[in-house]
Amino acid sequence: MAEIGVYMHTYLGEHWALVFGALCMAFFIAAFVDSIAGGGGFISTPSLLLAGIPPHLALGTNKCIVIFGTAVASANFIAHGKILWRIVAIGVVCASVGAYIGSEVVVATKESTLKSVILILLPLSALLALIPRKFHAGRSDFSHTETFIIAPLLTLSIGFYDGYFGPGTGSFLIFGFYLVLGMDLLYASGNAKLINLGSGIGSLIAFILNGSVLYLLALPLIVCNMLGGYIGSKLALKKGVGFVRAMVIAVFALMFVSLIVQYRADLYATIQALYQRF
Repeated sequence: MAEIGVYMHTYLGEHWALVFGALCMAFFIAAFVDSIAGGGGFISTPSLLLAGIPPHLALGTNKCIVIFGTAVASANFIAHGKILWRIVAIGVVCASVGAYIGSEVVVATKESTLKSVILILLPLSALLALIPRKFHAGRSDFSHTETFIIAPLLTLSIGFYDGYFGPGTGSFLIFGFYLVLGMDLLYASGNAKLINLGSGIGSLIAFILNGSVLYLLALPLIVCNMLGGYIGSKLALKKGVGFVRAMVIAVFALMFVSLIVQYRADLYATIQALYQRF
């Protein structure tokens, strides 16, 4: 127990017990809202950064945690037969490769630069992933060009994003399948979950090989994350989706402002360096 306390104190600071409790709550809420309305990554990733964990370790540890919730959701879609296996098989390979490359790029990026990149990517990805959209009926049959060229390019690029940053990946895959391929929304959701699982594994392998996962912290948060996802999916809220999405945006906005305050020195230094260069 003493060793665990020292470990937590090293990464979470003097008041590590309070910070750890807040992280447990954050990952429970992230999985809960993600299973209903999506956008859970905009809570889980900033929560680790706000806890004071360095960006490389925060991204790697977050990937280790949320991949289990993705696996549970994937199994649910498989059970209901909402998978296009040919596209999924190709997409998993391409997304995994893209995610591995993206994670290697993250590990090679300087911490101060990565903090600034995160502050830029967070609001942009949140805006794209969380804005409401109107959907129409889609299809589930695709040409060879769509299956073997367009889908691989789409999943490779989104997989790279997943490995480099992550939040909103599932939403981007769904919207990509729906908008680019015209795929039926239910099939798009099912395919996105499995491909997101594949990209998550590819990304996690890169983080593990580079020692960027805090396993002792991740294990209890995995339990909280899976519990939140299980309860959220069981409730299957339909009328409450709008409220939950609004809650995600509100929590994200609060965390984003806090991150700006926390990373302001690195952000200012990066802006100055860019200004001097151009």
